[in-house]
Amino acid sequence: MNHLHFVDGDGSFTLSKPENVSYLYFPLASETGMKSSVTPNLGGDAKLDQETFLLEPVSAENLHNNRSVRNFWLAGPEGEVFSAAGASAGQEAARFTPAQDDSAVTAGLMWHTLERDWQAMGLHTAVTTFCPRRDRVEIMLVCVHNRSDQPRRVTPTAAIPIYGRSADNIRDHRNVTSMLHRIWTGDNGVMVRPTMSFDERGHRPNHKIYYVWGCGPDGQKPEGFYPTVEDFLGEGGTYLHPRAVLEGRPGAAAGCTAEGREAMGAFRFPAVTLAPGQKAEYVLLLGVEDSEADIAAVWEKYGGPEKALDALESTRADWLEKVNVRFATGDADFDCLMRWVCFQPFLRRLFGCSFLPHHDYGRGGRGWRDLWQDCLSLLLMDPGGVGRMIEKNFGGVRIDGTNATIIGDGDGNFIADRNGIARVWMDHALWPQMTVKLYIDQTGDVAILNRQAPYFKDAQAMRGTRIDPEHRPEQGCWQRTAGGEVYAGTILEHLLIQQLAAFYEVGRHNIYRLRGADWNDALDMAAAQGESVAFTCAYAGNLRELAGMIRLLQRSTGAASARILEEALVLLNDQPEVLDQVEAKHRVLEQYAGACSHTISGRQVEVRLEDLAASLEKKASWLTAWLQGHEWIDAGDGQGWYNSYYDDHGRAVEGIFPTGVRMMLTGQVFAIMGGVATDAQVGQITRSADRYLYRREIGGYRLNTDFHELKFDLGRMFGFAYGEKENGAVFSHMAVMYANALYRRGFVQEGWKALKSLADTALDFDTSRIYPGIPEYFRADGRGMYHYLTGAASWYMMTMITQVFGVRGEAGDLLLEPKLTAGQFDEKGRAMVSVTFAGRRLTVCYENPERLDYGSYRIGAAACDGAELCAGSSSSLLIPRAIVEALPAAPEHRITVTLC
Repeated sequence: MNHLHFVDGDGSFTLSKPENVSYLYFPLASETGMKSSVTPNLGGDAKLDQETFLLEPVSAENLHNNRSVRNFWLAGPEGEVFSAAGASAGQEAARFTPAQDDSAVTAGLMWHTLERDWQAMGLHTAVTTFCPRRDRVEIMLVCVHNRSDQPRRVTPTAAIPIYGRSADNIRDHRNVTSMLHRIWTGDNGVMVRPTMSFDERGHRPNHKIYYVWGCGPDGQKPEGFYPTVEDFLGEGGTYLHPRAVLEGRPGAAAGCTAEGREAMGAFRFPAVTLAPGQKAEYVLLLGVEDSEADIAAVWEKYGGPEKALDALESTRADWLEKVNVRFATGDADFDCLMRWVCFQPFLRRLFGCSFLPHHDYGRGGRGWRDLWQDCLSLLLMDPGGVGRMIEKNFGGVRIDGTNATIIGDGDGNFIADRNGIARVWMDHALWPQMTVKLYIDQTGDVAILNRQAPYFKDAQAMRGTRIDPEHRPEQGCWQRTAGGEVYAGTILEHLLIQQLAAFYEVGRHNIYRLRGADWNDALDMAAAQGESVAFTCAYAGNLRELAGMIRLLQRSTGAASARILEEALVLLNDQPEVLDQVEAKHRVLEQYAGACSHTISGRQVEVRLEDLAASLEKKASWLTAWLQGHEWIDAGDGQGWYNSYYDDHGRAVEGIFPTGVRMMLTGQVFAIMGGVATDAQVGQITRSADRYLYRREIGGYRLNTDFHELKFDLGRMFGFAYGEKENGAVFSHMAVMYANALYRRGFVQEGWKALKSLADTALDFDTSRIYPGIPEYFRADGRGMYHYLTGAASWYMMTMITQVFGVRGEAGDLLLEPKLTAGQFDEKGRAMVSVTFAGRRLTVCYENPERLDYGSYRIGAAACDGAELCAGSSSSLLIPRAIVEALPAAPEHRITVTLC
């Protein structure tokens, strides 16, 4: 197999004969809605949303089934034909033979170039595809280069099928909806406006126009059009063998129309004769607009080779600037991989969790976890405006501590679920607090805890177990008081309600109930008796952390108290008889949720911050002791781990069973991260994980061992083949969180092992068979699956910056606490990371001239732009924020830290 190679320090890469690898696809998008995927033969799709697909929607299996790709044909004078996409009958037949085309994909952040040689004619084609950031258009820039020593005459034809409707119509009236098409051609291309959006639940008039326009050298216009699929293919023709190209059919003139047929953005350009060494460039624009005037405005910006080239360079520069985190270690390929990992959170913001070939589910948008975890990366790359984003996101929290699950466009836009009892994910209260903690550390803005936000309200009540019979849609989506006013509480109050309401919702083992699922969506069949030990550990850590944030608020602002909703006071109960007794906890939760099921009083009471913090710490200590006393599994021989779950029969799911060892990674991650596991237990957990879960050749730590059971009293994951998705795959997100937890606790070598195993497998193209980046998971044979749109990327980037390089905020100040291993320094003993902090661009360079390993070095000296910051010896360095903010607004400042 031809290996993938990086070609520059920005992560751009090249791969020869990419069509010989299955399931490859590359994401392209604008920031105004265009979302595309492109394959090595220019397949994939393009869309704005679920209802507005420009190109036919594709799933992973379509990538090798479909031939209706973005094609650009060249026809020679003797009837010979060539596809720049490699999608012709002759080129397909030659694949895997000596006659196969020489081809290569070269790509970088938001641009993709496919090069291909027509050996018989000595012609070379390059098709570069990209989406300008600020327009809803995909641009194809086609260059035909005569590399022979003879003049070559060819007739170019662009051929792009226009789907032009909702993804739902793939299996819902596909043929009928083609009858809605109204197709016409102009001087520059083909346009389609369906008369309506077809939906038997309620048809809607359509005003959107789907189009493919193009031009050649010097603005040359198409000379003939094939506006329908039938016109282009001809009777009996196929996309690999279209009669319009093979037979040189002239096509219709500009101004022709068609109705009720599948549309085709196909047109031929005048024949061109290329002298030896001469090039001809063509531009194709694919897009969706609301009017011909809007299309013309887009065409004015990009409709010509020079304009398109300028846009390409601008797009490249924009994305290189936006992805502003860089690493320099002893491994150049790893550093390039990290460019893509740092780019992936942007893709998640643009695509949501849908709209790439493996992500063939959902209807776009992001989930609750995504809102918060994507903020993690923004805080490290582009923190401006994140505070306001966080405040708006808290408007999705219900007064009972649950949250909205249908999230609209923009920040703070949440939609009521009117389809009955909503599913409740028990982990959802965890992520907002993690994000707020990082925000406060990175910015020092602890006052965000005092800012106000409303609460979401819909028909769901009693933590999603009942319907509020008094709620009416016309009452809106905000929690109201008995007097009808929209109620707002502080961000601190929101956090308290989220953490404390969850504390009382326990199962019969006094562990937080699993409900609809936790982070692992596939644990969805234990709603009655299931309990999540894993996330009970996580919440123990959250309670302790929230207490610390409250004490910081007290120190920073001098405040002694906070105003809290009167009904919430019951949640501060710390009596031992309540903490130890399941039924007592249920009564507390019933009292609180019942009082808030429709309206609330709106009355607030003053509570001492010291009392709030003490109550949280007491609950955290109780949880820690309970978990240590009830959930630890001693496997002997220096090994052990925490049980992660109880199933719907109330049975612990982990331990040593007759069918073998049952161990899950999730419980270990949060026992470590939440401070439940002792240091000695962490050591036992890592030894157990290495023995039972680790497989270096497929990415590292699997999510679980093989239970050898269709365990349908816990979740659908056990219906998957072992090694697929949540059932025993190397799930990148949890593996990265495992690494993060280990680093936090000082287990650096073990944490780096987890991170490096993921990176090594991603970079091993023979195994992973993916373009650079971190996929959602590596399956049983090591192939990367569900690429790009994973929260693992944000966590990987955050762990590398804040833990491995130890560059992070601490209550707004800059902390440097490196945890680099000897092998992460380059040949000169240096390791660098470039980040933005306090509005300044910083490159932190650690110099380790003796190549000491972690644990053997300390910070001996530090300087910023040559000015001394400190001298002496310590494990970390805290730089006051004021010093960073006082630095001049230069492009970059260099902090050099000498380790000794």
